[in-house]
This record gives sequence, C-alpha cells and structure tokens, in this order.
Amino acid sequence: MGHIELRDVDDDDIDAIFDMMRDREAIALAAFTAENPDDRDAFDAWIGRQRTSDDVIYDVVTEDGGFAGSIAVFTVNGDREVSYWIARNAWGRGVASGALRILVSREAERPLFARVAAHNVASIAVLEKNGFTEVSRNSDFAPGLRREVEEIVYTLVPSLDGV
Repeated sequence: MGHIELRDVDDDDIDAIFDMMRDREAIALAAFTAENPDDRDAFDAWIGRQRTSDDVIYDVVTEDGGFAGSIAVFTVNGDREVSYWIARNAWGRGVASGALRILVSREAERPLFARVAAHNVASIAVLEKNGFTEVSRNSDFAPGLRREVEEIVYTLVPSLDGV
C-alpha cells in the first residue's frame, strides 16, 4: 500500500469516478449499485447531489497522489453510513482499509453503519479490520446483479474510552 489520502472531489475526477463505477466485476461485488451504471445523466445528477449536500462527505481516495477510488459518509433514515468504491487497479493492497481508517477518524458521530453484499469477502474484511461488527442480515434486490442478494449490516460503535 502506498500513501493513502482523502481529498475533495474535483471536476477532473468525475469521469474517473463514472468509469470506475461502471466496472462490471466491481458492480457484481458491490451488488447494490445504480440501476443503470452506464446512464451518464443519472450519474451526473447523483454526483452533483453528493457534492452539494451539507449532509454528505464525498471524497476521492488517492494512493501516492493518483486516483484510487471514492469514499463517503452520509445519513440514511437518521443513521450515519459509510460507503467506499475502490478502482480495480488499487484492489488488494490495503487502499480501502487505509481510506476507511482515515474517514472513520474524521467522522465523530457514532454509531456508523455500513452495508455490504454477503459475497463481497474483501469488503467485509475491510470493515472488520476497521472495527465494524455485524449487526444484521437481510435479503434485498441488488440492481447490480438484478436479483435478491443477502446484505450484511455492520456498525462501528464508540469504544469504552469514547473513541
């Protein structure tokens, strides 16, 4: 793993994020994705909302200064959730774990939640490595696979020392 940083999304990042989120292998792993990952208008509207919402932190992940993915924290039904998407060229090197560690250190609210497809073993490892624990499982329709998929909900709660 190189040097991992999080930074604000620049206009120049938009095409790289769109391309990354269209990677079919990544879509199969993530499962709970956009209805149509190739719909650029829908993507542009979505990323525009992420970038302008006061409730969303949406950052680019860099490794040694180069684009390596994106990571976010946002509120769903009153719960703070984290999400990340790492570009395939950065898989398997600890980039997601490092990026999540940084994001968690910057987001003070607890508990934090994350959702992951049960078959996404690498993402489960990232969450567990960062102290998230499983709290529930359910099945839901996954647009990326166009079928029902088991989803695991994880949480990160305050430690006994309040961190």
